[in-house]
Amino acid sequence: MKALNIHDYYSVVPDNESWTDSIISTYRHQAMALQSMAENIDVEQYHKALKYMLNCTGHVIICGMGKSGHVGKKISATLASTGTPSFFLHPSEAFHGDLGMITRDDVIILISNSGETDEVLQLIPSLKLFGNKIISIIGKISSTMSKNSDVTLLLAESQESCPNNLAPTTSTTLTIAMGDALAVALMKMRQFQPNDFARFHPGGSLGRRLLTRVHDVMVKNDLPLVDVNDPMTSIVITMNQGRRGVAIVTENGELKGIITDGDLRRALVETPNFSELKARDLMTESPKTCYETEMLSDAEEKMRECAVSSLVVLNDSNDVVGLVELLNI
Repeated sequence: MKALNIHDYYSVVPDNESWTDSIISTYRHQAMALQSMAENIDVEQYHKALKYMLNCTGHVIICGMGKSGHVGKKISATLASTGTPSFFLHPSEAFHGDLGMITRDDVIILISNSGETDEVLQLIPSLKLFGNKIISIIGKISSTMSKNSDVTLLLAESQESCPNNLAPTTSTTLTIAMGDALAVALMKMRQFQPNDFARFHPGGSLGRRLLTRVHDVMVKNDLPLVDVNDPMTSIVITMNQGRRGVAIVTENGELKGIITDGDLRRALVETPNFSELKARDLMTESPKTCYETEMLSDAEEKMRECAVSSLVVLNDSNDVVGLVELLNI
C-alpha cells in the first residue's frame, strides 16, 4: 500500500475566483491593521523606546521565539545596517549560556504577540538583574511581558489573516512594520546619510554608486569640446563624433557653456540663419558642474534635482577634465 504524504491531504486546487479573493482579502485585512496601528500609537511609549535605543551605548538586542524570532532577525538586520548596532539572540540559547553576550549597556527588545511566550519570559529576571532596559513588542497590554517591561509597544488588535486565526500572518506584518518604523525614526534622529548607509553596504551596485567618486567613472577621453567662436558645422561634427548629446563650450581652456541636442533642435526650428550661428550664440551659460573628487551619489542627486542627464567635471583648478552622465550610474 502506498504511503501517504502531506501533499496527498492538501492537493485540492481551488478555482481562480476563490484564491484571488483570498489573496485580495489578505492584503486588505493587513492594510487595515497597519492603518489602525498608525492611527493609535502611544506617543509616550514610542518616545521612550526611541530614547533608549538612541542613547544605547551597547547593542539593541532582539529576542523572539518562532515566527517572532524570524521577524526579530529582520528587524535586527535593518537596525544594524542603518546605524543602530544590533544583533538577534535566540531566547533558548540565551537561557543556556548565551546570556553572557548581554552587557549592562545593551537595550533588549522582546517580541511576543501573546506576551506569554515561556522561552522569552524566562529571560526577564536575568535582564532585570543585569539592569537592561526592556522594550516589549506585543499584542496584549495585559500580558506578563508588558507588566515586566520598561516600554510596551502595542501591535494593533486584529485577527490573523489565517482563516483559522492561528498562523502568524497579520501579527508578523505589523511587527515588521513596527521595526521598520523604529529604524527609520532612528535614521532621521541620527541624520543617517547615503554615505553612512554605503559603509554598511559596500557590495553590489548600491555600494558601487555610494562609494565611487566621479573621477572613477567620468568620460575623460575625446571630450566634445568646442570653442565659443566655432561655427555650427564644427559644433554638429563634434557632437556627432562625441555621441554624448552635448558639446562643452570653452574659451582659452575656461568653461563658458554647454550645448545640448535640445538646443540644436530648438535653434534649427526657431532661427532663420541657423548655419551662421556660433557656439556662443547657442550655448547655455553657467552649465551644471561637479568636481572629480565628489561622490558619484552626490553627482547623481544633483543631476536628478536639476533635471539634466550629464554634468561637466572640473578639477580643483576649475579646468574641464571630464563628463559624467546619468546613464553611466
